[in-house]
This record gives sequence, C-alpha cells and structure tokens, in this order.
Amino acid sequence: MSFIDQHAEVFGVEPICRVLTEHGLKMSTSTYYAAKNRPPSARALRDAELDAHVVRIHADNYGVYGARKIWQQLLREGHQVARCTVERRMRALGLQGARRGTRVRTTVADPSHERAPDRLRRDFTATRPNAAWVADFTHVAAWCGVVYVAFVVDVHSRAIVGWAAALSKQTSLVLDALDMALWRRERAGRPVERGLIHHSDAGSQYTSFRFTTHLLAAGIDASIGTVGDALDNALMESQIGLYKTELIKPRGPWHSLADVELATAEWVAWFNTTRLHSAIGHLPPEEFEAIYYAQHHPNEALAINR
Repeated sequence: MSFIDQHAEVFGVEPICRVLTEHGLKMSTSTYYAAKNRPPSARALRDAELDAHVVRIHADNYGVYGARKIWQQLLREGHQVARCTVERRMRALGLQGARRGTRVRTTVADPSHERAPDRLRRDFTATRPNAAWVADFTHVAAWCGVVYVAFVVDVHSRAIVGWAAALSKQTSLVLDALDMALWRRERAGRPVERGLIHHSDAGSQYTSFRFTTHLLAAGIDASIGTVGDALDNALMESQIGLYKTELIKPRGPWHSLADVELATAEWVAWFNTTRLHSAIGHLPPEEFEAIYYAQHHPNEALAINR
C-alpha cells in the first residue's frame, strides 16, 4: 500500500498493481481502493492517540526517556497502557532513550592529606533526607576551555541539593556546591542536623584542610572512599553519568562557562521536580521527599500547605 501511494502519481495505480501481480505479489486495483476507503481500525486510532502522548513526554524530558520511563509517566497521567505497547510505538516513531557512555576520571588524590574513613561502605541507602550526601565533580569541554561542574546529592531521595561550575577545579568549586546544598536546605525549612554524612572520593579538593574544616564547622561528618575505586562512590558516579548522557553530550558544543551554568541550572530543576527515578518508586526526588515529610511530620506539612 505504501509503495503504491509513493509511486501512483508517476505510474498510476493500475499499472503498478499489474506489475506487482506479474511478479507474484497479487494486488488488484479494487483491493487497493477498498483498503484506502476503509476507515482506520480501533487499534490504529488508539496508536495515533498514544503516539501524541509518547512524542510529548519524550520531548518534554530532554529526549532522554526510554520506553520504561515513558510508560511510567503515562501511568502517572492516568493512561492505562502496556509497556510492550509503548516499546512498539517508540520503534515505529523512531524514538529511543539516551544511552550512557564511559566516564573520564577527574579525581587526583593528594597523599599528604589525612583522609576520613569510609562511613558508607557502599551502602547508598538512607531512611530520611539529610542523613547522607554524596559528592563529586566532572568536566565539560567548551570553547572557552574546560568547565568543571560539582554536585552534591541526597542519598535518600536522589535530589541534587547543591551544584557549582567553574573554570578551575580548586577547592572552592566543591565548597560552593556544598554551600549551595546547605543554603537550599535551610531555605526550604529543612536545615541539616549534626551527624549528616558527606561522602566523596579521595580527590584532593575533598581531603583539603579548607574543605574538611568547613564540614566540621557545619557539623557534618566526612566520609572518603578508597583511591581509584569507583564503586565506593557508585551513586555519585551514576548521577554524573546521567548528567553527561542527558544534557552535556546531546546539547553540545558548549561555548562558555555561562552556557554550561544556565543549562545545568535548568537540567537540575527538571531532574529534581520532574524526572522519574526507578530507585525511589518512579517518582521525582522532590515529590519523594514531600511524601516522606507528610508521613513523618504531618503537622509541619499542613502548616506549609496553609
């Protein structure tokens, strides 16, 4: 049918059908016109309606959602559809999710620095927000040079609570990310309490005297993984992998520090408020935290709503 549609204006329907029949593909003109005049099937109508939602969700989420996340978002919106149907329609539409590549290590340890013990020991779970944070930084190639971007992530909700970008990877980069995290939690009325664990790799920025004294002043317990072992900070490695896969690689080339900062700010806002995370029940981080506080501090939640 599609072949005839493509060539009918040049050769005519009847000659095409005759040649196809001569070559063993029996197709009469009456069959062709009957099919053309037949109304679309119920399945075709359902697929057309679903396609519009699939395309919208894919476009609204940086084009990074695969079938699983699009299916979860459809369910959240009240559309009862099977995952296999979403996979089928994505194939037909030529859509696919983002795929991760390899990550370049930026960590350089300083053997002269005294390192804190590993308090997490690869247990990246927490029973509440502000119990444990993980931190790391990565680099972005830009026309202005190399832009370094640091993140602080809450283990409980996977929320990015702080981030910073700079043209150098000095201690001030990771300090700025930490200070943003402290400020944002304070502003939201959820200040950190003593006993919060800040976990990172053994990079010299995180083991420096300036950074460790800042943690002590804030009542935060430092935790450092072993040198050269990505599994000791696997959660943060995963988060940075998402950042590079979902934003940096598909949206480049990057021109300046300001370009990276603006795009990162927009991506972090989407990541925290909209992006679905399988590790927390296919919910966005801020929604997951809101559910926690509504369950454990209902009076505070009601006061906030008022």
